[in-house]
Amino acid sequence: MSPKQKKLLVRIIVGAVLFFTFLVLFKTVLNDYEGTWPEAVVFLVPYLIVGYDILVKAFKNICHGHVFDENFLMIVAGIGAYGTGEYEEAVAVMLFFQVGELFQSYAVGKSRQSISDLMDIAPEYANVIGEDGSIEQVDPDEVELDSMIVIRPGEKVPIDCVVVEGDSYLDTASLTGESRKKHVLPGSDVISGCINGAGTLKCRTTKAYEDSTVAKILELVENAGSRKSRTENFITRFAKVYTPTVTIAAVILAVVPSLITGNWAEWIRRACTFLVISCPCALVISVPMGFFGGIGAASRNGILVKGSNYLEAVTRISTAVFDKTGTLTKGCFEVTRIEPSGCDEKELLMLAARSEAYSAHPIAEAVIRAYRERYSSEEDLTEGLSDHNEIAGHGISVKYNGTAILSGNEKLMRDNNVAFTPASGSGTVVYVAADGVFKGAVIITDVLKPGIKEALAELKASGIRKTVMLTGDRESTARELAGELGIDEYHAELLPADKVAQVESIIGKTDENSGLAFVGDGINDAPVLTRAHVGFAMGSLGSDAAIEAADVVIMDDDIGKIAVLRRIAAKTLRIVRENIVFALGIKFAVLILGALGIANMWLAVFADVGVAVIAILNSMRTLKVRSDG
Repeated sequence: MSPKQKKLLVRIIVGAVLFFTFLVLFKTVLNDYEGTWPEAVVFLVPYLIVGYDILVKAFKNICHGHVFDENFLMIVAGIGAYGTGEYEEAVAVMLFFQVGELFQSYAVGKSRQSISDLMDIAPEYANVIGEDGSIEQVDPDEVELDSMIVIRPGEKVPIDCVVVEGDSYLDTASLTGESRKKHVLPGSDVISGCINGAGTLKCRTTKAYEDSTVAKILELVENAGSRKSRTENFITRFAKVYTPTVTIAAVILAVVPSLITGNWAEWIRRACTFLVISCPCALVISVPMGFFGGIGAASRNGILVKGSNYLEAVTRISTAVFDKTGTLTKGCFEVTRIEPSGCDEKELLMLAARSEAYSAHPIAEAVIRAYRERYSSEEDLTEGLSDHNEIAGHGISVKYNGTAILSGNEKLMRDNNVAFTPASGSGTVVYVAADGVFKGAVIITDVLKPGIKEALAELKASGIRKTVMLTGDRESTARELAGELGIDEYHAELLPADKVAQVESIIGKTDENSGLAFVGDGINDAPVLTRAHVGFAMGSLGSDAAIEAADVVIMDDDIGKIAVLRRIAAKTLRIVRENIVFALGIKFAVLILGALGIANMWLAVFADVGVAVIAILNSMRTLKVRSDG
């Protein structure tokens, strides 16, 4: 319990002891004073001990124009009970209400725990190495870019960095939900929020703290509540109309029958009971808590959802569109075949490697790595290069010692009128030409991610009716991969802009009650991630582009987490609907009983606080969805 909750518990205990003591006294020894002003004064003591904060809150809210809330209704109920001589009932109702508030506060705190656990990834300090070799402990936001830091065993990584010295294993469970530890060596990129294992690491920071992964994640989680689902927005609008309406109804219930019957005490009591019953806190608290619990369950599984609106949208997805490289495949390319034409393999691979020397694309890295491993590990491939031009969706043109080199796909060859021989078999093909003469083809293949077939099958089992793959690869490669993975539809040889057009086209064919998800690596797919109904960034740990562009960030490389999120989202919505039906059903039933004089104030408080507590406990079930279902 928090200190505030403990104080409330003490007040409840003291108030309850005084209440039952006075109750026994006035029912036995002081029964002649029942219904008199001494009894009213005596019972006012436990009433104020237990409920003084409710009086303060109600007064402050009224001063700020927020009249119709549970605090105001409880004050009205107390005044009504005192006005009709039911002093014991006034104290008992307040006592029961505060017990419910304490229980409710405790339940809400429990349901927030998973989000609080995620917030614990925030580092408290960084060990900065000074110019003289000394180590100073400072706040992470004071550490400058390219600073040298030390991360000792058991410490959190404070800022995104690269390992300079040391060898260790990092615990990434708080970010990814993955129990397996990550091995890091000199040259390895390390993201903030992970916990260092047994070895000491000396690292160089690659980002400022405000731009690091942990800061981005914390900002995302803190802002998740601002993006409300349609259900939450409906409940908010409903409460704004509902509460004033029932308040007016209570006034009418108090005045009209009293004028007819002359029994003001009875009808005022009924009206006060009616008001307490009407309080919509069961809905306005439990529904957001249900969604908050769902977001918390997702975070425990390494899935960051930017708002409850996306959690709701996930359940409507019927079509999943995947980028190929880095999503379905590892994005780890290898040169598997070299087909020279009019030259030897070394010359062909050298021309390809030099043309790709300035590129950071995975395919370029594969070509350069193959040339270095086979022929030259130390050669400066940028020497003699000029006029470098990267043509999006086609390839690269560059001059090497005056020789014009073209390196890219079939479109690049055709656009430059180069006669070439199409390569056979699957894989990504890099065609190379020098001074307009075709020199051959370098065939590169990408490796499928482990478990990708099972993950796609699980998605289909979760209710995804159609899967689509978008790729810049040639038709034969895309067709072979789609067939191997069981993907329903594919589109090949796409430029980056073509992917947006394809998604637009697929959305146009999708039923208006359904949704489309795009799953990409979050680096080059920002426009498509933004256009989809729900954008998933996969394998994007530490990628700023993913966190900014996507609606949902999968903190590891597992497409199967989408099926997990669909289970979490479906369970969350089911629980939210249960709460709405349960709360409204009980409330309207007891409202009728209250108006007829059958429901007393005790039942009224149950219809308010009791129903709210039950609904919140039901909402906490959203936290129990595990990755294994």
